[in-house]
Amino acid sequence: MNNNVIVNADIRKGTINKNIYGHFSEHLGRCIYEGIWVGEDSPIPNTKGIRNDVLEALRQIKVPVLRWPGGCFADEYHWKDGVGPREQRKRMVNTHWGGVVENNHFGTHEFMLLCELLECEPYICGNVGSGTVQEMSEWVEYMTFDGESPMANWRRENGREEPWKLKYFGVGNENWGCGGNMRPEYYADLYRRYQTYVRNYGDNKIYKIAGGANVDDYNWTEVLMKNAGWLMDGLSLHYYTIPGDFWLGKGSALDFPEDEWFITMKKALHMDELITKHSTIMDKYDPEKRVGMIIDEWGTWFDVEPGTNPGFLYQQNTIRDALVAGLHFNIFHNHCDRVQMTNIAQTVNVLQAMILTEGEKMILTPTYHVFDMYKVHQDAELLAVDSTFGEYEYNGEKLPQVTVSASRDAAGKVHISLCNIDHRQEAVLDLELRGIDAAGAKVSGTIITADQMNAHNTFEQPDTVKPAEFTGAAVQGNKLAIKLPAMSVVTIAVE
Repeated sequence: MNNNVIVNADIRKGTINKNIYGHFSEHLGRCIYEGIWVGEDSPIPNTKGIRNDVLEALRQIKVPVLRWPGGCFADEYHWKDGVGPREQRKRMVNTHWGGVVENNHFGTHEFMLLCELLECEPYICGNVGSGTVQEMSEWVEYMTFDGESPMANWRRENGREEPWKLKYFGVGNENWGCGGNMRPEYYADLYRRYQTYVRNYGDNKIYKIAGGANVDDYNWTEVLMKNAGWLMDGLSLHYYTIPGDFWLGKGSALDFPEDEWFITMKKALHMDELITKHSTIMDKYDPEKRVGMIIDEWGTWFDVEPGTNPGFLYQQNTIRDALVAGLHFNIFHNHCDRVQMTNIAQTVNVLQAMILTEGEKMILTPTYHVFDMYKVHQDAELLAVDSTFGEYEYNGEKLPQVTVSASRDAAGKVHISLCNIDHRQEAVLDLELRGIDAAGAKVSGTIITADQMNAHNTFEQPDTVKPAEFTGAAVQGNKLAIKLPAMSVVTIAVE
């Protein structure tokens, strides 16, 4: 079957919210401590305790929003333990992740500094599972109130005169599981209560995000939208791409057979069905699509690297992860009417990370490079695309071999991103450009691909998998003739 794509450059279908390229940093393993925070006395070059190499790398991919402090950690985190002089902060055991001691050196002030240095929006997740309404209310007051109050005065005593701008606030996390094992009816009532006290001070307007469903728990979405939809601005969804069984063995990040490559692609593509079905329920109660779908945890989840703390969720990152990221972005783009933010899990050293560190050393993962290639779509206009693709077949099962999305940026440049998920076969495409003069256009592109399914970067060989110039697109009249190598992600620019 031929692979045919028509990009309608003059038919716009909505804006791709830049927050679709959001990130998630939890107090888990070496994400915060070592990955981001090394302390001001560290020999690793840093800015007020935040490591400079990681800062520079994250700035490059234009991180728009960063979620913190969890995750499961959020519902056992008590924010008052993480402010004031660091040597006086309360130490606690991180019961969810490895049983290590959390010294609370990275708290509200440090996180807000990180967001200022990255020029990104903070997205803070509050504690519903083990925290009080008063505690949550006072946190918002501490961060955003400009007047005379106990919390605002305490913030000033701790060195921050001006309040911060805080747009995104999550009222709990995974309250169906680690956030309290609640029934949806119970959480809906708790959400209604807690969000009442997440107040807007001055001109700071908070976008309130309710804790949404796990994977295909459509009843959770139904109950939340029915009972609290009008009191929320966003509703979350969590879905991880796991080739194996969550409890019995998720599969290796590096030593995996061909069938696990195929299964991983199939499970990544399942995100489209989840968004479609949860969106249908949300449409019933919110036909104007006022409430955003916030997919604030997604990505691959494999078994930890051998020899590492099982509670640290440290895994390597291959060309397979790069494909998973590209597939998700193409799906998120095409649902940009409802999906307003997503946050990959996680930024550094945990699960499908952008960056891996080892002491003072740092490497960029294949997933990082996909974020860099796709950043051109941030806040661009989604273009209508019509496509027919051949099939990627393995052991009698079939998937579409290629996925695509396209956008036009503010300067008028068109970007087309394509993923060929077949680990053996290239894909030859005819891509027709309508509403644009392809014959007189300048065409350029970037590709990330590899020869091995488990190709990855190491501290000894940090550039094994990295982007390169894409030369597989030829202009033929108003069409592009494109050759996509096996297991590749490509972004083409037409201007």
